Amino acid sequence: MIMLQGTASNVGKSALATALCRIFKQDGLRVAPFKSWNMALNSYVTPCGGEIGRAQGEQALACGIEPSVDMNPVLVKPKGEGESQVIIRGKPWKDRRVGEGEKEYRKVCLEAISQSLQNLKEQFDCLVIEGAGSPAEINLRQGDMANMRIALMADAPVLLVTDVDRGGALASAVGTMILLTPRERDQVAGFIFNKFRGDLSILKPGLSIVEERTGKPVIGVVPHMRGLNLAAEDGVVLEERNKERGGPRGDKGKIDLAVINLPRISNFTDFDTLGEEPGVCLRFVDRPEDLGSPDAIIIPGSKNSVSDLIHLHEKGMVHSIKRAAQRGIPLIGICGGYQMLGRELRDPLKTESSHGSLTGLGLLDTVTSFYPEKQTCQVEAKVEGLSQLLPSLEKEVLQGYEIHMGQTELLEGARPAFCIQKRSGREIFTPDGAVGKKGFVFGTYLHGIFDNYSFRKGFLKYLFEKKGLNLPEGEEITCRKRLDKTYDFLAQVVRENLDMDYIYDLVGATSKVQGK
Repeated sequence: MIMLQGTASNVGKSALATALCRIFKQDGLRVAPFKSWNMALNSYVTPCGGEIGRAQGEQALACGIEPSVDMNPVLVKPKGEGESQVIIRGKPWKDRRVGEGEKEYRKVCLEAISQSLQNLKEQFDCLVIEGAGSPAEINLRQGDMANMRIALMADAPVLLVTDVDRGGALASAVGTMILLTPRERDQVAGFIFNKFRGDLSILKPGLSIVEERTGKPVIGVVPHMRGLNLAAEDGVVLEERNKERGGPRGDKGKIDLAVINLPRISNFTDFDTLGEEPGVCLRFVDRPEDLGSPDAIIIPGSKNSVSDLIHLHEKGMVHSIKRAAQRGIPLIGICGGYQMLGRELRDPLKTESSHGSLTGLGLLDTVTSFYPEKQTCQVEAKVEGLSQLLPSLEKEVLQGYEIHMGQTELLEGARPAFCIQKRSGREIFTPDGAVGKKGFVFGTYLHGIFDNYSFRKGFLKYLFEKKGLNLPEGEEITCRKRLDKTYDFLAQVVRENLDMDYIYDLVGATSKVQGK
């Protein structure tokens, strides 16, 4: 086993863990990822219908195995105002406020973590364990369920990852070691300096000082890699992605896709493949004045649809979205966004907020009611109601997944957008989503629809042709093929820049390919 911890959040632990998963898989080991406790809004639905962190789902794919709930036994999904939904081994346990029922919470979490860790140890040669945040948050040490407590529980050597790109990496490395207890320091096996760009010779004297001050080796300096297209777990990356992607708004040669950036946005990975397509400028929009006249608008998923709808009303975004729809701009709502497009959101049990009901955008003839039961499934669905907007996709079969607590009723003026044919592998024929009267507004509970190559290309073809442009030619790349290319590239770069002999000594496993 080996564990990656960071000197701060967003230093690149997940990417490096994914790389090690791929390297060990390439070298013939049976390897699996593990993250004991995770706080994230982007999640992954396992084949059995369990919900785990998105990063662990992708790391499992990098290992060449099916994701399971054991890979992330505790997932905390913030709902706002200090409240979060706690997912234990893939299923909702309860909604909890910070500090509430702390003793019971820790007991339930640690039992789940211990059981999942044991399950994985029995099945695999090697585990790549990822921490959360930083182990040096000494005010949180007593309640730690993600970092050094887990390293000691698993007896896993720890590699501390620090981010050179943001500055202060040398101080972060030394400072983190100072704040650890002697026992925790003994668990640290070395440092990885991540996201480096520039002349390595300038950094090397600093690395030597870190080794002298801490007594721990620097086992590698990994270069900054842009455009990795790995799943992000929360919205902190959206501003950075806005800067990296596409061209300026209004570029005549590009399609402008505006995604409404909700305060509690979830599963915005739905749009990763769209943003990578040639000729597409995909941007996340916070303010009405930034919306402009895009070629299409998407309202994404939300961990709290009611609160985010209130936010859209308060910011004036509802008015801007409705005006755009009146001008015939295609409008899509996914999951929480679908719920917001309807006439009304009802919350009789106060599941989402203290509001009993709230008026929606009124662009779909639907009413959504919230109940405690949560639907989490991988699904197969057929396009059924989009003939006006996307005629070439009618009857197309798609893969996707559901994560939602609301139930939406279609009224007289709406028709289903899709028909779900399989849910978690079981045949079932049930309608999903809704389409507006004019056909260019639709919503769905299905996440991942744009990961389907034919649906994504059909949607973009419609937008390009509407603008008088030709759809740019490009290689047909499925979502899985795209991920495999990313995993292999990431593994190659990390393998070339880390001391893999040292890492194999730490893991105590033997590469079946290299014969180490």
